[in-house]
Amino acid sequence: MWRQGRNLLRRQFHPHIADLRRAASGASSSPSLSIWRRRKEMGKEGLMVAKELKRLHCHPMRFERFMKTHVSRLLKSDLVAVLAEFQRQNLVSLSLKLYDVVRKEIWYRPDMFFYRDMLMMLARNKKVDEARVVWNDLKGEEVHFDQHTFGDLIRAFLDSGLPDEAMWIYNEMRTSPDRPLSLPYRVILKGLIPYPEMREKVKDDFVDLFPDMFVYDPPEDLFSDEGHSVTDFEED
Repeated sequence: MWRQGRNLLRRQFHPHIADLRRAASGASSSPSLSIWRRRKEMGKEGLMVAKELKRLHCHPMRFERFMKTHVSRLLKSDLVAVLAEFQRQNLVSLSLKLYDVVRKEIWYRPDMFFYRDMLMMLARNKKVDEARVVWNDLKGEEVHFDQHTFGDLIRAFLDSGLPDEAMWIYNEMRTSPDRPLSLPYRVILKGLIPYPEMREKVKDDFVDLFPDMFVYDPPEDLFSDEGHSVTDFEED
């Protein structure tokens, strides 16, 4: 009887082994971190290719030949790392070349972070036409941005002095099926301070979406005197 009682306690306080196996299986099958979010370390082959692409960029025929003979043979990790480095250095033309290469690779899968990095780089360099091409690509692949990514992209275009393009992306954000979040809206509102009319539109949307939250309004004369901030002038 004592043994029966002990076995009963074991069944009550210890999970069934099948449950443990299911839990382990679920953990192992969870989606891995996107390759575009991992730390990008470039190997020797990647370093050599990056150097040669920069050197041959002004020689179209030699450049294209090198792309076919060397870039196509790069490991996935090196190709991703070279693209990330070109984006970091704001090498727009080279980044777009590798962007096209990546999208043709057999391992390529549409990814929000892949497109985010490209659009952020294009925004920094005020490349509007190229940004629209990339946007059309991601729409064609049915890639969806989350609210935080939308906010970061819109702010990047605003910080680069491209308010029309920023509002174009904002309109896309407004049609997103995701639940609106207040933080991305605050990021956008701060970036819109130099553009009061556009800011009022976003502010109205913010108030409708988050009626219990406060919106900071900067002083009206913050950008008076032909667009100069009052902080640009020293006191007499």
